[in-house]
Amino acid sequence: MDAFTAGLLQRIRATESDLTRALDDGDDFLVEVEQGELDDLRRLAAEHGVEVGA
Repeated sequence: MDAFTAGLLQRIRATESDLTRALDDGDDFLVEVEQGELDDLRRLAAEHGVEVGA
């Protein structure tokens, strides 16, 4: 796995964790921010052929 793929997957995992925390805290604004970031990262992964788990 190259550095780009590893870094992207790590950012996705971190963002998923942050999103879960925001949901648990009931922080609607932060949920929107984290969901947007996650959507962007997943789109970037798809554009570069990086397989992301479900």
